[in-house]
Amino acid sequence: MFPSEKEWTDALIARHGAALHGRFSAATVAVCGLGGLGSNVAVALARAGVGTLLLIDFDRVDLSNLHRQQYKAEQIGRRKAEALAENLREIAPYAALRPLAERITEENAARLLKDADVVCEAFDDAAAKAMLVNAVLERLPRAYLVAASGMAGLGTPNSIRTRRITERFYLCGDERSDAAEGLGLLAPRVMLCAAHQAQTVLRILAGEYEV
Repeated sequence: MFPSEKEWTDALIARHGAALHGRFSAATVAVCGLGGLGSNVAVALARAGVGTLLLIDFDRVDLSNLHRQQYKAEQIGRRKAEALAENLREIAPYAALRPLAERITEENAARLLKDADVVCEAFDDAAAKAMLVNAVLERLPRAYLVAASGMAGLGTPNSIRTRRITERFYLCGDERSDAAEGLGLLAPRVMLCAAHQAQTVLRILAGEYEV
């Protein structure tokens, strides 16, 4: 049986305090791309009590996704946005989830992301990454952007880091490793990068910024 909403809220407040919970619960965060990065980012933010999550991905769950993404075997073939929202409702039943099975483009990015306080870029395509970075920084002057670059292979976990590129733009990863070369993507390193992204989002919402 699920706890009541009051019990849920009281537990979060006991964990990180009323003031911080107020900031998290009032925030809207967009997760763009719901693969290895985005699905893990979304789980972490839901557990932290972020109030509204925009879950955006046009793709479907594939067998090859299951070794690093937050889906179940029974969800193969389903839209990732809808499947992840279903899983998150079990994790954080009182979060406001807005799944959107749509491809983000240069033309629709500003419209789809206009409500977001923070946008998480979690694409696996370089052109899509660049498009989203440009769209957010140029057309959404109020939003922060947390992007990722480099998390493939068996490299040391200590090379995953977070850098503040500009006032509103953060980059997580080792900024070197490419899934197209060598071993590819493994769950632990992808999850490390996702954890960096999620923690950076929470720090931004808390008013804690990298120097």
